[in-house]
Amino acid sequence: MQGGVLIKNSNSPAKENIVLFPKTLDYYQIQLTVMLESERYGEAIELLRFLLLCQGQEERHYEEWQSLLEWLVTAFPTAARNGEVEGEFHREEEDLREEDMARILAKAKHDEDADYPNKLLLRVMNDPLSEATILALEQLSYLEGGDVDDALTLWLQGKNIHPLLQFRTLQTLRRRGVQGTIQLIRGPETAQVEIESVPLQNEEFPPQVSQVLERVAVQAEVHEPTLYYFAQELWGQFVMSIYGSMEYRTLLGGEDALLDIWAGALHQMVSESLNGSRLEEETRGMYGITDGMRFQFEGAYRSLKGFVKTSLLDK
Repeated sequence: MQGGVLIKNSNSPAKENIVLFPKTLDYYQIQLTVMLESERYGEAIELLRFLLLCQGQEERHYEEWQSLLEWLVTAFPTAARNGEVEGEFHREEEDLREEDMARILAKAKHDEDADYPNKLLLRVMNDPLSEATILALEQLSYLEGGDVDDALTLWLQGKNIHPLLQFRTLQTLRRRGVQGTIQLIRGPETAQVEIESVPLQNEEFPPQVSQVLERVAVQAEVHEPTLYYFAQELWGQFVMSIYGSMEYRTLLGGEDALLDIWAGALHQMVSESLNGSRLEEETRGMYGITDGMRFQFEGAYRSLKGFVKTSLLDK
């Protein structure tokens, strides 16, 4: 057993050899989402092929993975054949080709079905957050027409929209060239967001976001090396979910002590999830979090735990 994967008798058919434990499945689902978001289509194709070999999952997972794999292979045949191209120049060149091909594919589907944009919009607005809704937003990025902009903008300002889906939709609007300020509802809070400032890549977030991860990387290297990889994925998803909120603005405006608090809470959350034990005093000691900072530490921890419960463990 490695990384939450159980390998059965090697004489069995391929699909019966691999079983994913629940936490490992959650991790791979997050990885797949990140790969799609960062346009690492070759890696996403390989991961989907691996997931389809695994047994014991719900049938809806296999259907979703197969549908997504077929679309990726059709849209990005170069990535399907060769995986990610090595070398920055070649990678950028391939990304451009993939973007052009995705645009051509979206246009072709629109030509075949004039109602195609509306079908994508209905999927985004009515289905739960999943690879399918992310894929629909990706396709909407390449379809022309102001009706899509208006529909997404109006819908985005409604209630009861998953914060991660809000962020992904904001990214789609930015890719479509929409500008201006939009108002989002987050429970009792209202957030104002400038669409043209929405990050499309991790590198576009303010430095405080990466500085939290840098702190975790230092401690994880000493105490628990594998923890950092899970922390990286969780933190990226969490920051997207709070983007534009008061909590996000407070994070960006905080001094080093606040970044230490968030790093400690992130370390605590991931360590507890992986190991099943909560050594809070030990974690606070790693990050220099004093008793006077404990209230803020617990608040950050609760925010992360709440996000995990509502966004990751329900998948």
